Amino acid sequence: MHYYIITGASRGLGKALAEAVLAQPDTAVLGVSRHATIEHPRYQHQPLDFSDTVAVQSNLFKLFPARPDAQSITLINNAGVVGDIGYAGEQTNEQYEFVFDVNLVVPAMLMNTFLSAYGSLQCPRTVLNISSGAAQRPVDGWGAYCASKAALDMLSQVAQKEQDLRSSHVRIRSLAPGVVDTAMQEQIRGAAKPSFSEIERFQELSAGGQLASPDAVATRIVQWLQQGVDAAQPVVLRVTELPELKA
Repeated sequence: MHYYIITGASRGLGKALAEAVLAQPDTAVLGVSRHATIEHPRYQHQPLDFSDTVAVQSNLFKLFPARPDAQSITLINNAGVVGDIGYAGEQTNEQYEFVFDVNLVVPAMLMNTFLSAYGSLQCPRTVLNISSGAAQRPVDGWGAYCASKAALDMLSQVAQKEQDLRSSHVRIRSLAPGVVDTAMQEQIRGAAKPSFSEIERFQELSAGGQLASPDAVATRIVQWLQQGVDAAQPVVLRVTELPELKA
């Protein structure tokens, strides 16, 4: 059996990823989010609120049980939030804590526990952290989001270097999926222009039908994962940089 742990699996890209995995035989998905929205015989749900790090820590053992029959195990840290859009100095401190907990602290905890739980296995093991192009450039109003995703990129690079030094053959990647038609994009388009100078660009992308569908992006990501992540690929990459799928 090929096991997947997917966070944020109740909607958007996370739900599309879970459904793309389940469309393949010999797969099982453990979805982690506040609410369950998928019904499938090979789908299991673990309710968790990633803004409550104490609850996450207390329930980590439920996410990484022994998998002696695993042909492969993959963790996809997909859950993320942009948070309230606003400039530094005009935000609450709690907003920074919330965004960093969801986008960085909890994914770090899950990756750390995954590597500990499955480090001795011989089957292919992969951690895919869903990042953002905003990790690579400053976007006004998105300070916490940009910074948390940039930190996730670096954490992924460090963890992969460590796994290489240990010759564990674990693959860790941080992938920017592009501009996907999700609830986060709806929130972005509803921001106030004084707090976000790029709002018109995002509104035009939507109006022009230039947002990628979650299903299309998820299908490409899952096919890439199932063909095996090449050790020569960069740790931090964009969905447009994924190799062409083999026939």
